[in-house]
Amino acid sequence: MSTLNIKEYLDKDEKKDLLRFLTAGSVDDGKSTLIGRLLFDSKKIYEDQLDALERDSKRMGNAGDNIDYALLLDGLKAEREQGITIDVAYRYFSTNNRKFIIADTPGHEQYTRNMITGGSTANLAIILIDARKGVITQTRRHTYLVSLLGIKHVVLAVNKMDLVDFSEETYNRIVSDYHQFAQPLQLSDITCIPLSALEGDNVVAISERMPWYKGPSLLEFLETVPIEQDRNFNDFRFPVQFVSRPNLDFRGFAGKVASGILGKGDTIMALPSGKTSRVKSIVTYDGELEYAFPPQCITITLEDEIDISRGEMLVHPGNLPLSGRNFSAMLVWMDEEPMDMYKQFYIKHTTQLSRAKVEEIEYKVNVNTMEKLSLENGQLTSGTLPMKLNEIASVTITTGKELFFDAYQKNKQTGAFILIDPITHNTSAVGMIIDKIESGSNASKANQLVINLPQLGIDSSHTEAIEKIIHELGKQGIDIKLIK
Repeated sequence: MSTLNIKEYLDKDEKKDLLRFLTAGSVDDGKSTLIGRLLFDSKKIYEDQLDALERDSKRMGNAGDNIDYALLLDGLKAEREQGITIDVAYRYFSTNNRKFIIADTPGHEQYTRNMITGGSTANLAIILIDARKGVITQTRRHTYLVSLLGIKHVVLAVNKMDLVDFSEETYNRIVSDYHQFAQPLQLSDITCIPLSALEGDNVVAISERMPWYKGPSLLEFLETVPIEQDRNFNDFRFPVQFVSRPNLDFRGFAGKVASGILGKGDTIMALPSGKTSRVKSIVTYDGELEYAFPPQCITITLEDEIDISRGEMLVHPGNLPLSGRNFSAMLVWMDEEPMDMYKQFYIKHTTQLSRAKVEEIEYKVNVNTMEKLSLENGQLTSGTLPMKLNEIASVTITTGKELFFDAYQKNKQTGAFILIDPITHNTSAVGMIIDKIESGSNASKANQLVINLPQLGIDSSHTEAIEKIIHELGKQGIDIKLIK
């Protein structure tokens, strides 16, 4: 009987869904303390960890005689010395209802790229506010970054309520200020919770010291927030990662379902060829499936022999992605080296790798005020235009190959990309696609190179050879206009 119960428990544990969330807030708002308290009160800390935590709290803690729960997260020597978070710290825990991966992200502006990294896979963001300070500049910055990353669920955690005597009036004022600020950012799901991370009020259990608050505790909300519909189940996108050919009788296309639902017998189209076929089988390690959905890893076999290779995409014929070599995007610069406007990068988008060039920086965003800075409004000069570490800008990009993509806000998996430095192979930037740009638009012509043959004194007999060179350069993302 006990063996059966253990098996049932393990089966149930395996079927739990996973919630990824990040914490963001200003310095000393209590992000690490909150997560530490969450782990402590939910009994997810081992005895040896607790002993080490008590020792470290006495030696280098910042919570007086109390346990400094932030030390569970801030493990770097520099973090403990300064009492701040610098790198992204990940913690894993589970309850009876759900599994969790927590990303404790830094609050300083200089660590914006760390927050972008931590939030890139998050379903939910907890934005902390010090009840004594209210909505401040860093609150606005973090909320903007959360909206940029397309995180659908936001918890506004008004922390340190014990320091304002658990005042309902203070809490209501902060909530009102935050909603007023966040309204233009179109955050669809904002939940506000008053709490004290240090003393545990409303973290795991409802606090008796705030009888006016009628909502759930933080852990209760995290266990029940619905995330099943956060993925795009409407637009089937399957970037081919690998062609599986173990023997003469089997040829399948392996990869991860980026979005949408695929059924056995469905008609699919291969891009860029445009050829169609029907799904013969959906194969996995555990056997064949009738249906596949994100984020399953599968191998698809087709009824017809179609030439398909890595980097191509399978879709439903009546639901095609955008395609092209020119698009607009929001870019976050991640490299220590400033952007070189003349450099060609590698772009990694789904399973596709191509050359790419940033054609134009339309404007930069001041993440503290959300003001748009551009050459047109005089806020930028040619010297300050190239992007630097942690800066965010709206740009236009031209790629060497045709890409198949969706707007990031519609489909994260096919709307995200990274730019890679071709020399150092560092990740130079991460990007979120806004929309396709037609090749004849002004934006794509902004930095177009021009070769004027009469002006250069080149005889027309060389025109054919020059046109071939321009055509080949065009395939590599270099757009040149020829004047004969």
